[in-house]
Amino acid sequence: MSDTLVLTPQQIIRKKAAGEPIEPDDSQQKDRHTIVVLVENTIGAFIRVINMFSARGFNIDSVTVGTTEDASVSRMNIVTTGNGRIISQVLRQLSRLVDTIGVVDLTGTDYVERELCLLKVRYTDRSRSEILDTSGIFKGRIVDITSETMTIELRGPSKKVDAFVKLMAPHNIVEVARSGCVAMQRDHAA
Repeated sequence: MSDTLVLTPQQIIRKKAAGEPIEPDDSQQKDRHTIVVLVENTIGAFIRVINMFSARGFNIDSVTVGTTEDASVSRMNIVTTGNGRIISQVLRQLSRLVDTIGVVDLTGTDYVERELCLLKVRYTDRSRSEILDTSGIFKGRIVDITSETMTIELRGPSKKVDAFVKLMAPHNIVEVARSGCVAMQRDHAA
């Protein structure tokens, strides 16, 4: 007799929607989610959001915060990973916080995403042209250069920045500073 659990079609649909494993050896499906949280621009609003993530054991991959066109409202762009059940729990709990005005998960919608990266890399006479060529392909800009290192500025979607950092790894990266994801939903023309 088999030790496998037999699931009904409804259970399979429910588990898939929640990102839960269907087979015992399946790992939980974790997707990257970009969440926008509008909060009142008050003392402690940012820390309450971060504490909510920390207290529940949710990880934050990146967070950016800034004021909006209304100086009394701040916009937080949070990138996190999790299955559907965890993300829906995160969204509900963010909505319940005192200073929260609105919460939107941009994942699955049409949105524009950008990130800023400064990458300092060591170069030699041999590697200099390859680093410059690769930077040019990614539309990177040299913002500082010394006799041993160069600092490259790169802007674009997080996947583009990830790919660039990976290609620069063999060239002895000294330091990487990334801003985190800033995202905005696109308007749909009528």
